[in-house]
Amino acid sequence: MKSYDWIVVGGGITGAALSYELAKKGFTVLLLEKYPTLKSATRYSYAILPYWSGTTDLTNQLFQEGKERHHCLSEELETDTQFRELDLLLTIALEDDPEKIAATFNHCNTVPRLISVQEACEMEPLLNKEAIAGVLTVRSGHVSPEEMTLAYCQAFTRLGGQTETAQVTGLVKTGDNAPHRYRERITGVYTTTQTYHAANVVICAGGISRHFLKSAGIHTRIYFTHAEMLETPPTDLQLHTTVMSAIQERFQCEAATSTTEFEKMWDEPGHEFVPFSLDTGAIQFKNGSIRIGQISRVLTDPHAKVDPAQSEIAMRSEIGKILPALENLPATWYHCLIAYSADSLPLIGAIPNQEGIHIFSGFSSPFAFVPPLAKRFANYVAGENDEIIKQLSPHRFV
Repeated sequence: MKSYDWIVVGGGITGAALSYELAKKGFTVLLLEKYPTLKSATRYSYAILPYWSGTTDLTNQLFQEGKERHHCLSEELETDTQFRELDLLLTIALEDDPEKIAATFNHCNTVPRLISVQEACEMEPLLNKEAIAGVLTVRSGHVSPEEMTLAYCQAFTRLGGQTETAQVTGLVKTGDNAPHRYRERITGVYTTTQTYHAANVVICAGGISRHFLKSAGIHTRIYFTHAEMLETPPTDLQLHTTVMSAIQERFQCEAATSTTEFEKMWDEPGHEFVPFSLDTGAIQFKNGSIRIGQISRVLTDPHAKVDPAQSEIAMRSEIGKILPALENLPATWYHCLIAYSADSLPLIGAIPNQEGIHIFSGFSSPFAFVPPLAKRFANYVAGENDEIIKQLSPHRFV
C-alpha cells in the first residue's frame, strides 16, 4: 500500500500551487481533484492582482512577494500565465462624494488617483459618463486563472507529483480508540473509488472546505459566499481597462457574517444573513472574452439553489448603466463558492486539536497571495521557520 508525504485535496489554484511547491521540496505528493476540467472559484475568477491595496505590514509584504513571483512565474513553470499590468478604474456612484470615497483608500500601499469623469472616459471609451460621479485609478496585475493553474499542475507533474481525478468523501482516522492518545490522527482520505494514505492531508477545497471538514467532525472558522458572474465568448468589443466599483459590498458582507454570533448558524442550512450584494465590474481576458459580475450571496447551505435568470437580469442591468455596450452581449451565467475567513486573511497550517490535517484556504486575493504563501508553507513544513505562516495559522481563532 503506497503512502504519500502529502495528500492535497482540491485542484484549483490553491491546491495546484501548493502541490508544486511541496514537490519542489522533495515531498511525495498526491493531488486529488473532483473534476477532470477546471471548475469552481478558480475557473470563474477575475484573477486580478491588487498588489496596490495592502493596508498592513503583512499584506504589503505578501503583495510585494506576489508581484515579484508573478514576474518570474511563467519562466519557472515553463508556461505563459498571461501575467500583465492593466489600468484599474474604480467607479464612484452618482450619489457618492468622490473626495470622501477617495479618502477611504488613503491607507492603501499605493493610493489610487482620483480623476475626472472626462479623464476616465478617455482611458475607457466604453464608460457611460452620465452614470458616474468620478473614478479612482491605479495599476493592477492580471493573469489567466486557467493558464496559471494549468502551469502549476504541469510543473508539479514534471517534478514527479501524482494527480488523480476523484471525489474525496471522508478522512481516514486512526488512534481514536487508543486510550494513551489525547487526539486522533488523520492518515489519509476516502474517495468514491478507493482509499489513499499519507502522513499529512491538506484541504485546499475553497468554498466547500467548511462543509467538508464539518462532515468529518472538524470545526474551523472558514466561510463561503455563493458568487455569480456572466462570461461572454470572445468578442471584438474592446475594454481598455479593468472596471470595478470603488465600494465593494462583498467584503462588507463577509465582515458582517463571519462574527462569532453567527458561528452556530453557519452549520445550519437555510440561513441567509444579509441581502445579496452586486458589485458591478468587468474585465476582458487576452482571448477576448469578458467576465461581468458579481453577485454574492451569504447562504449557509453550500448546495443552495439560486435563480440564474433573475441574477442575469440584475447583472446585465447594472453593468448596462456603467458600460452600456456590454449589457446585451451574449453571455453564460456561472456560479461558484468563494471562501473567506473572519479577518480577511487566509487560514494556513495545522488545524487545532487534530493531527495530520491542515488547511490552505480562505484567500481574499488568491492569485496575488497564493504563489508566495504556497512557497512559504512548503518551506515551513520542510523545517524552515516562518513567522508569517505562524500568523496565518487557524490557531489564531481558538
